Amino acid sequence: MEQFPFIKSECLLQPITGDNPIDYFRHLFTENMLDEVIAQTNNYAREVLCRRETKQHSRINAWKETTKEEILIFVGLILHMGIIRINRIEDYWKTDALFGLSVFSYNMSRNRFNVLLRALNFSKIPEQDAEPSKDQLYKIRSMVNLFNTRLAEIYYPGREISLDESMILLRGRLMFKQYIPDRCQKYAIKLYMITTPDGMVIKFMVHSGMVDDSGGKGHAQKVVLNLLEGMLDVGHSVYMDNYYNSYELAKCLADRKTHCTGTIEKNSNTFPKEVIEKKLKKGETVAMYANGVMIGKWKDKRDIIYISNEYKNDIVEKTYKRGERKSKPLPVIQYNKYMTGIDKQDQMLAYYPCERKTIRWPTKIFVHILQLMISNSHFLYNKYSTENMSLYDFRLSVIRCLLKPQPVLCVPKHNSPELEHVLKPRDEKRNGKILRKQCKRCYSQGKRKDTIYICKVCDDSPGYCLDCAKDYKICVQHALKDFQFLALSRPTDSSKKLFNALDDNS
Repeated sequence: MEQFPFIKSECLLQPITGDNPIDYFRHLFTENMLDEVIAQTNNYAREVLCRRETKQHSRINAWKETTKEEILIFVGLILHMGIIRINRIEDYWKTDALFGLSVFSYNMSRNRFNVLLRALNFSKIPEQDAEPSKDQLYKIRSMVNLFNTRLAEIYYPGREISLDESMILLRGRLMFKQYIPDRCQKYAIKLYMITTPDGMVIKFMVHSGMVDDSGGKGHAQKVVLNLLEGMLDVGHSVYMDNYYNSYELAKCLADRKTHCTGTIEKNSNTFPKEVIEKKLKKGETVAMYANGVMIGKWKDKRDIIYISNEYKNDIVEKTYKRGERKSKPLPVIQYNKYMTGIDKQDQMLAYYPCERKTIRWPTKIFVHILQLMISNSHFLYNKYSTENMSLYDFRLSVIRCLLKPQPVLCVPKHNSPELEHVLKPRDEKRNGKILRKQCKRCYSQGKRKDTIYICKVCDDSPGYCLDCAKDYKICVQHALKDFQFLALSRPTDSSKKLFNALDDNS
């Protein structure tokens, strides 16, 4: 089987100015994309929403054109909603003590947020007399193209890449939404993606039904060649599942110096029956070769049928983490190793879901693109910056930079030296003696000292010895009357220290 050398290398094509998370995010969320969102949103609000017959107190009547700073705040709030999950959008602005999310109301009013969410637009408004566009994705096409173009400009992946689909859940009406019967959420928008084994999305396209360029006969092969445009003839190894793989595709990719490996459908009529219908015992394998393409079958717990134009059907022993060893065909081992990118990507996005049920489908895809940019910029940050950061901390850092800095109310602690403490003896007695407490300040210094004097100002009435009362500037003048009787009737060392402290403070 012919081997194609990988003539490129994984690299960052454009240097990133700055070493902070926000610098990496803005390296993907470019000024061009931001300007496009602002221009089309303002245009849509002026031309469509404001010209409709609305009620007198409709929010859109008070429309003001949005700006770069406002859209960045809007994006920050959208991303923050993925961290703080609340069922209804308006609840983020509630003043109820059970919610208490002042960051939302401080950055943007609820009405303004809802108006922006309604007016958000990403495409030019078609002329009234113009024919309907045949492109089902024209409302979001510009954002998809800008995302793919930007990724191609700044980063080139390594040799191994995987191709699979992802889903955006959708409850509304849409011509090209997909029905997935084996999922609890049965309707979704399908995305085809190319990812690295680490989960970075290199390129994606939205499935828009049978009417787009990749629809009709040979749909799967058209999708693969479309996504691999610009990455053929350089020696990549592409890993795909049984939805895409075929003998014709493997030959086509081999002609373009591109390897492919993956599973295939058991009931396909295009593969040799000598392999597909062969009865095997557990651990046995069989394979056939034709024109540089291998089709194999291996029996594990079930039959696994696979295809590759890169690997032969060699049996390799693999050692797992617990020391267990197992023999598997090399194509199966490589497929399991590199076909994890889209699963990692979906897992990362599932931790902080930002999509809402009530928003329109173009906005849903745009929010998903924001999620992909956060995930991709986090991957680049951990790979090329001087520090590593969890996705959670990375998101928070980006959100802080997108939102307005909030003033912090500084409240001094009760044990602060600037506070005035008032010492009084404890009222609690046992067997005629006043119960003692540990001195709070001595305890914080690792010393044990008991005292009968407590501060009535502080919470929990902590104890303070008289030495700390003197050094800690504790006000003891108010306690004079309470101690006079004790000091005169039964002079002690403690009472003498008290009066010495009074003299020094005065």
